[in-house]
Amino acid sequence: MTEGGPPAGDRRVRRTHAALQGALIRLVEDRELSQISVADVAERAGVSRSTFYDHYRDVHELAEAACTGMIDELVEVMTALGGDPETGDPIESLQTFFAALAEYASLYRSLLGPQGSARVIDHIRRRMAAAGLKRSTGKSAATPDDPHNVPAAFVAGALVGVATDWLQRDCVHTPSEMAILTWPILSACHFDAHAPAHRPRP
Repeated sequence: MTEGGPPAGDRRVRRTHAALQGALIRLVEDRELSQISVADVAERAGVSRSTFYDHYRDVHELAEAACTGMIDELVEVMTALGGDPETGDPIESLQTFFAALAEYASLYRSLLGPQGSARVIDHIRRRMAAAGLKRSTGKSAATPDDPHNVPAAFVAGALVGVATDWLQRDCVHTPSEMAILTWPILSACHFDAHAPAHRPRP
């Protein structure tokens, strides 16, 4: 272990993961995920098949890791969705979100579709809900006062649902059009959900 840094083994693992995920992402640009084999990924990454299996069970598990990693980065650009002008333009953030999905549409379509990955879908919903709640309240998604924040979960689920439907329809609208179509709905859901609740009459 070098002074002030992670063990050399950890660095090698991270480099291998990055190489395999990068290889898969490049392959997905040219073909559907279902058409990509372990051999294809290993060859593109410059590693052996046995090295692949040292880290992932199959291409689908690798795709899940690559997808969640990209989503984690993408959530960072969604900070404007709270509607605060100091954090940026929500339309621009949504356009960036949809453009990123479109760039790797084959990967996301496979993992978010009917036969996709429940783990990836749940990961996206949780990360977006956590980011949305933190923007609007300054608190993390899970607090003792509110372990299940319904508005944040609702908005995150709605955005994932719209994005999934758009991908399954071959991205019929441009990312810019999707941002313009989606923001008024998300904004209304977000701000209406935080309005004072009307108590039912006894």
